[in-house]
Amino acid sequence: MRLHALTASLALLALSACTGTKTLADPTVVVRSAGGTELGVATDYGVIFLGATRPAGSIELESWFGDGPNIEPTVAEPVEGDLYVAETEIRLATVPMTFVEPAPGDVVVVRGRGVQGPWQVETLVRSVPGIEGILIDLLPELSDQGQDQTGAGVFLRDGAESMRLLGMVSGQVEVLEGEGAGTYAAVVGPRDLWRVVVHRKDQGRRRPWVYREDTM
Repeated sequence: MRLHALTASLALLALSACTGTKTLADPTVVVRSAGGTELGVATDYGVIFLGATRPAGSIELESWFGDGPNIEPTVAEPVEGDLYVAETEIRLATVPMTFVEPAPGDVVVVRGRGVQGPWQVETLVRSVPGIEGILIDLLPELSDQGQDQTGAGVFLRDGAESMRLLGMVSGQVEVLEGEGAGTYAAVVGPRDLWRVVVHRKDQGRRRPWVYREDTM
């Protein structure tokens, strides 16, 4: 009887080892359209991206699970304010959003993905007189990845292990003279991302997720 119990336990362990191995480790998504590639972030309201490639209609979303990439065809849905959102039929790991404006000097986490894989770095929110919106340092990681990092997620830590999406890197701002002269990365933040929440009135009433063998 002990042998049977041990055999059953080993069988359960083997089953659990094969189940759930495809786990998304990063909410960063690569958006591919006829216009090129950019980054997006999977949230509770869909995959949000900035439309830097001017997507029109069909696109592909490339996400990463524990055992490799996954590509899902979908449609780009325009949102007011040059934002876009898209849905997948499978469930992606999402990150919640925050709508609290950061203060100068706050620490943020910037995450993206290049041809060599994911990257992550911490930096500070900057303040420049006369410039509205969120600015951060123009990190070398934003330009040295082998593919466009527009849409890289900017996060605020929410405890030791979790984060909330604050915004997305949208481009560069160059201040030529005066206090704060230099080059910064501009961030589309809460002042714009709230439009996605208003746009997605069906959030919480979406179609059931599709569970497929390739994503189990």
